[in-house]
Amino acid sequence: MFCVGLTGGIGSGKTTVARVFRTLGVPVFEADAEGRRLLNEDAAVREAVVARFGPGVLRDGTIDRAALAGIVFHAPEALGDLNGIIHPAVRASFRHWADRQQAPYVMMEAAILVESGGYKAMDRNVVVTAPEELRIRRVMQRDGVDEQAVRARMANQAGEQERRAIADHVIHNDDTQLVIPQVLAAHRLLLTFAKG
Repeated sequence: MFCVGLTGGIGSGKTTVARVFRTLGVPVFEADAEGRRLLNEDAAVREAVVARFGPGVLRDGTIDRAALAGIVFHAPEALGDLNGIIHPAVRASFRHWADRQQAPYVMMEAAILVESGGYKAMDRNVVVTAPEELRIRRVMQRDGVDEQAVRARMANQAGEQERRAIADHVIHNDDTQLVIPQVLAAHRLLLTFAKG
């Protein structure tokens, strides 16, 4: 199966772009949602997380995401350890899901495709980009948080240059260009590549 990665920094609009691809008939795998599901439902993932971070991250037999976030948010090594548990499980789940799809290509939407190295397993990568100040305003509005909170989240993500470096296709979501024509153009190219 021909696999396409879709990523973008927080507030870039990658979820909106994924929705457009979905309306074009492209199966889209949401890696972040799958990571949360595995954290809650996969016994091996849960056991590995508890073994690494202690029983304090459990509440009523499930992972307390707030407690876990409190541990890893300001500790890059701990975050790396958590990602080392979750990302391989998400990739395995993606491969299993992709094998069952009937489409010219499938897409994995992932916030940290660059940071996880997941982009290397993709045949092509699409990056959604927007200016930092616009992204900050969008997230403040969307999540009801202040600028400092948004910047703290951004600090845990790859920078714009790192994302652009892995991009085979760039979608500019900067409120000056229409997104749908850009997605349609990328889709046409991706179909060509998928058909080989």
